[in-house]
Amino acid sequence: MADNLPSEFDVVVIGTGLPESIVAAACARSGQRVLHVDSRNYYGGNWASFSFSGLLSWIKENQQKTDINDECEDWRELILENEEVISLSKRDKTIQHVEVFCFGDQDSAEDVEEAGALPKLHVFGASGAEGVAQESEKECPPAESALPEVESREPEKATGTEPASAMEGNDAEMTSENESSHSTALGESTLELGKTEAVPSEISAQEPKKITYSQIVREGRRFNIDLVSKLLYSRGLLIDLLIKSNVSRYAEFKNATRILAFREGKVEQVPCSRADVFNSRQLTMVEKRMLMKFLTFCLDYEQHPDEYQDYENSTFAQFLRTRKLTPSLQHFILHSIAMVSETDCSTLEGLQATKKFLQCLGRYGNTPFLFPLYGQGEIPQCFCRMCAVFGGIYCLRHSVQCLVVDKESGRCKAIVDHFGQRISANYFIVEDSYLSESICTNVCYRQISRAVLITDQSVLNTDSEQQVSILTVPPVDLGKPAVCVIELCSSTMTCMKDTYLVHLTCPSAKTAREDLEPVVQKLFNLNTEKETENEELEKPRVLWAVYFNMRDSSGVDKSSYDGLPVNVYVCSGPDSALGNDCAVRQAETIFQEMFPTEEFCPPPPNPEDIIYDEDEIAPEESGFSNSPETKPESSTEESSSGGSAAVKKEDNEE
Repeated sequence: MADNLPSEFDVVVIGTGLPESIVAAACARSGQRVLHVDSRNYYGGNWASFSFSGLLSWIKENQQKTDINDECEDWRELILENEEVISLSKRDKTIQHVEVFCFGDQDSAEDVEEAGALPKLHVFGASGAEGVAQESEKECPPAESALPEVESREPEKATGTEPASAMEGNDAEMTSENESSHSTALGESTLELGKTEAVPSEISAQEPKKITYSQIVREGRRFNIDLVSKLLYSRGLLIDLLIKSNVSRYAEFKNATRILAFREGKVEQVPCSRADVFNSRQLTMVEKRMLMKFLTFCLDYEQHPDEYQDYENSTFAQFLRTRKLTPSLQHFILHSIAMVSETDCSTLEGLQATKKFLQCLGRYGNTPFLFPLYGQGEIPQCFCRMCAVFGGIYCLRHSVQCLVVDKESGRCKAIVDHFGQRISANYFIVEDSYLSESICTNVCYRQISRAVLITDQSVLNTDSEQQVSILTVPPVDLGKPAVCVIELCSSTMTCMKDTYLVHLTCPSAKTAREDLEPVVQKLFNLNTEKETENEELEKPRVLWAVYFNMRDSSGVDKSSYDGLPVNVYVCSGPDSALGNDCAVRQAETIFQEMFPTEEFCPPPPNPEDIIYDEDEIAPEESGFSNSPETKPESSTEESSSGGSAAVKKEDNEE
C-alpha cells in the first residue's frame, strides 16, 4: 500500500491519539490533503481501548520493550546536502511499571479459547501474550495469584493489539438488542436519556455469580478496556465539538448514573440535582437547605464578589468552612462535586469547578457526565472516520524514520517512512512519544498512575446493577493526590455480564501499584482464600488487575523541545484530568496556528441542501475511495445521522 502513496500532502499527522485525530479531521474538513500514519497496528495510541486478549498483548509488548528494526537501511540516500534529519524514536517509552495480578479462580484456562477470536495475524506489533506476568510473579504476595502461564496458553487468541471495536461486528449485533435500552445516541433528547439510567437486577438479593478466569478469557471480546479513563462533561469542549462537527453520529453514549463519595470508610451516593437533594435520606432538612443555598450561590458567584473576594488567597476547603456547611456537606462539595484538591485548589478555582459541574447537570441526565459506548477509544476513531470521509489517507503499522529539515529555512520539508519513501508536506503534527530523547532533553514530564480492575459486583449495590459510577477517594495524607475511580457496568459494552470494569487514576507520586493499591484495598476484597472476614465479604471481589504508569506530556511548551522546526507541532498524550478539554484546546490551537483564516471543524453540509448535476457523483459514493485503510474500524452506516440534530434542537430549546 505504501508504494501507492502520493509523494506530496499538505499535512502529515504521526500518531492517532485524540488531539492528533481532531487536528487531522479539522484539516481534511478544510480541504487540506492529509496523510495520517501510526506505527502501531491500532488506532488511538495511549487513548485506545482493547479487548481482554488485546490488552494482554499490549501488556507483553510494554514489558518486553523491544526495539523496532528498520525495514529500509538505505533511506539516508534520500537526504540532500542542504538538508538534515531529525530521527524519530523507534520505541514507545510512555508506559512503565506494568504489573498484572489475577485473583480469580484459574481453573485450567490453558485450553480456553476466546469466543470468536480471529486467526493470528503476523503483523508488526502483534504478538502473543505469553509470559505477561514474569515481572509481577516475583513481587506477588502469596495470597494473590500473579498470572502464571495462563497467558501463554494460546498465542492465536491474542490477535494482536487491535482495539476491540475493530471486531464489533457480531458481538455488537448480539448485545445491542438486549442492551440498547441502556445506551443513547448523543443527539437523543433529555427525556430519552433519562430512561437509560438502570435496569432492575433480577438477582439483586442473591450473591454475585462466581466468575472464573476462564470465563474472562472466553468472553474477552466483551471487554473494551481503556488505557486512559475519562468521562465527557455534557457541556464540555469535546461534546460541543462532537455536535458542531456532526462527528456525534459515529458514536453512542451512556449517562453516568451516580456520583459517589468515600467518607469514614464507607461509600455513599452524593445528591447532585435539586431532586436528588430533596429526595436524599442521608441529609437532614437543615443540610438540604444549606446545600441548595450554596449551590445556588455557585451558579452565579461572579455576581456576588463580596461573598468570596476576602478568601481569594485561601484554599477552597478553607472557604467552605466559612459557609456554615456541615463536615459531610463540605466533603461532598470538595471531593464529589468540585472534585478538587483540598490543599492546592484556590477559592476561585473551586467555585469555577463547582459551577461547571452544576451547569452540566440536566442536559442529558441527572449527572454531568457521559461515557462513550465501547470505551474512550471510540472517540479518536470517530474523528479519524471524519478525516477519511473528507479525503484523509490512513496507514497503520507505518512507522516514520525521520523528519527532513531544510538547513537554510529551518523548516521541515518531508518525512521518510520505513519503506524508504520520501513524502513532502507543508505542516507536520507529531505525537510526543515519537520524539527522540535528544529533542526531549529539557522536557520535564509528569506521570499518571493507572489501575484497571475486573470485579464481580459494584462498590455500592442498589436495586439496579446497571450503574456507571464516579467516585473520588480523598488522600489519607494531606498534599497527596486524590484517586478518581470510575466503575463501568456491562451495558456500557466494556465488560462481560455479571462483572464490572473499574478504572483508578491519579497523578503519580510513586509507581502505580504503590499509589493505587491502598485505595484498592479499602474498596475491594483481594483475598482468594475461603476464610475471609465478614467486612471483606461485603466488598466486591477483584478477579483481575493491572497497574501501570503512563507519561503525562500535557502542558509542555513547544519551546521546551530542542531543535524542533517551526512547522512541526507536538500533540501530547492523555492528561490526568477527568475531562478531555486539554486535548480539544490543543488541537484547536495547532489548527489555528497552521490555518488562521479557516474555521475549526465547521458543520458538514446538509446533504438535502446539495443539488447535484446528473453527471456528478454524490459524496457518499466517493468518500471512502482514497485507500483500503481509509475508514477506521466500522462503517458510517452503523450510526444514525439524526442524533446531533436532536441535540442541537434540545440546545435551542434551552
